[in-house]
Amino acid sequence: MKSIFKFIEKYFFIIILLAVAVSLVYPNSFKWVLSNYNGINILNLLLSIILFTMGTTLKVDDFVNVFKNPKEIAAGISAQYVIMPLIALALARLFSLDAALTVGLVLVGTVPGGTASDVITFISKGDVALSVSLTAVSTVISPILTPFITLLLIGNQIHFNPVDMFISIIEIVIIPIILGLILNYRFPDFCDRLKDYLPTVSSIVICLIVAGVIGANKQAILTSSVVIIIVIILQYFLAMLLGFGVGYLAGMGKKQIVTVAIELAFQNSGLSTSLAKTHFPDLSQATVPGALYSVWQNFAGSILAYVFRKYV
Repeated sequence: MKSIFKFIEKYFFIIILLAVAVSLVYPNSFKWVLSNYNGINILNLLLSIILFTMGTTLKVDDFVNVFKNPKEIAAGISAQYVIMPLIALALARLFSLDAALTVGLVLVGTVPGGTASDVITFISKGDVALSVSLTAVSTVISPILTPFITLLLIGNQIHFNPVDMFISIIEIVIIPIILGLILNYRFPDFCDRLKDYLPTVSSIVICLIVAGVIGANKQAILTSSVVIIIVIILQYFLAMLLGFGVGYLAGMGKKQIVTVAIELAFQNSGLSTSLAKTHFPDLSQATVPGALYSVWQNFAGSILAYVFRKYV
């Protein structure tokens, strides 16, 4: 059983591409992902599962590490909530994206780092402890910074309620993480045994979310694919390059530089998709950038990890 889970984790980028292919050929197959069941939003529930699994891998010591490496954490978090949002807004304006795609792209830039960054950092032989700390801290402060920065960047163009977005992030992100932390605190041995399986569970859930969003927006993606795909690729590689620059200017070691670059490029695109669907219901294509970014970051990141592995 463990070998199957490891196989899925190792070849995740192939599996996510297969999920995308199925969702384009049979778009209704994953229609349930964006539906409600007995008043429960399935997309938000799936995302909460990912954050819960993240919580079960965290301990209080992970947050203590923040105070052990204040310079590295400060540099990484500052880059996360300054560089990424500005890249998103600049690309949206440069390519004259419409309102929906602009919202989606900005949300990709303003959400916290994604949990996949920890896995990619591990494969790259980077500083896993730093990666976990950066992901955890950026996630914990996201209920305040994500709505605030989004409002700052596009609030004068597109109306939305940042307070409602704050509440959504608390419900989708913070509560599941806290529940995971509590479970790890009360049953550490049980959670330790789960560690071999949780990355695969998160990977499968990400595939479902991406497939659901792409299937629901098949026509929109096919008609605007070239431009938005170029933008997504640029957003990813600009984040990676600027992450290297931030790490170098902060005087970090090679492992830490690679870690910051990966952390900056890997966004919680599932959260951006959920926020787009929940808070911009009239802009259906706002979910597209998050779905496409998820596909690209996992595909490109899995390949780059083996490149970094040779030089770190």
